Amino acid sequence: MKVEERLLKRSIDPASQALIAEAEREGVETAWDRLEKQQSLCGFGELGTCCRICMQGPCRIDPFEEGPTKGVCGATADTVVARNLARAIAGGCAAHSGHAKHLVHTLLKAARGQTLDYIIKDEAKLKAVAGQVGIETEGKEVNEIALELAETALAEFSEKETPLTWAATTVTKGRVDIFVKLGVVPTGIDAAISEMMHRTHYGVDADAVNLLLGGVKCALADYAGCHLATDLADILFGTPQPVVSRANLGVLKEKAVNIALHGHNPVLSDIIVQVAPELEEEAKAAGAEEGINLVGICCTGNEVLMRHGIPPATHSVSQELAIITGALEAMVVDYQCVMPALANVAECYHTKLITTMPIAKIP
Repeated sequence: MKVEERLLKRSIDPASQALIAEAEREGVETAWDRLEKQQSLCGFGELGTCCRICMQGPCRIDPFEEGPTKGVCGATADTVVARNLARAIAGGCAAHSGHAKHLVHTLLKAARGQTLDYIIKDEAKLKAVAGQVGIETEGKEVNEIALELAETALAEFSEKETPLTWAATTVTKGRVDIFVKLGVVPTGIDAAISEMMHRTHYGVDADAVNLLLGGVKCALADYAGCHLATDLADILFGTPQPVVSRANLGVLKEKAVNIALHGHNPVLSDIIVQVAPELEEEAKAAGAEEGINLVGICCTGNEVLMRHGIPPATHSVSQELAIITGALEAMVVDYQCVMPALANVAECYHTKLITTMPIAKIP
């Protein structure tokens, strides 16, 4: 295959193509190289018919019935696929709700006056969300409302006797009625994840349809966590408005200290945006004529784009390319969608990879 054809197969973006070619010349491995080395992909894995849940396997079920049609325990292909999908849903729910929980704790501290760095920036959104979830706001101070809302949000994670507030109050009544009829109304985010892990364990739920309905229940808990996180982020950092910005790797500047904000959570990145101007003169004194240039990657990048107009440099698949430009001084990451390979790529350049979360370290 010609070089041009190979590059076009990897990306339609000219900037990405140029940097993929640069990586090849310099011998720097990227996600595309690793994907190529993984070929051919495992057919059982692609179809979801490989089960590694218990220690009797792993078992591989032949969906075409030319080989084994059941695992050691007797699980069929339908059961195995449903279990694997349900566990993937639980994993996604855990990640999204973990993001939400960090925002809840941030709002709690802000409401209690335990931090000076975080304040309520959108009081109208605070009151609107509080009213939506049944909190009386009339005659109350902003921090009092925020504290009640944060406590209500934190209660969403524990198992309750009532449906998740952020699931029941943000969809139509008709939709709620369907969820109740199907028995898929979650009563706690963490409880839904725990139940899904239990149901998919060895010797528990083997009914594929029932497993998938459990997956829907966990997905609704995921939805509640995502909605909750969005609401609290808007309250703490401001509700986004339409902005005009620029995008792609060309937003990196030759005569500036380029810092990429990467991951998923605005709790850190929003503060970096606030304090960066304070270091402008220091950066210029060190020789960076254009001071500090912040750029975004992935969802954290989107958070600072929609609230501050910070330009996105690239996305999840091509995150390594930002370092390969040779223009990036630092990449500050929180969690989720952050490739471990960034550490290997950063070793080839002057870029500092800075991890910031105890649950997301990269050796």
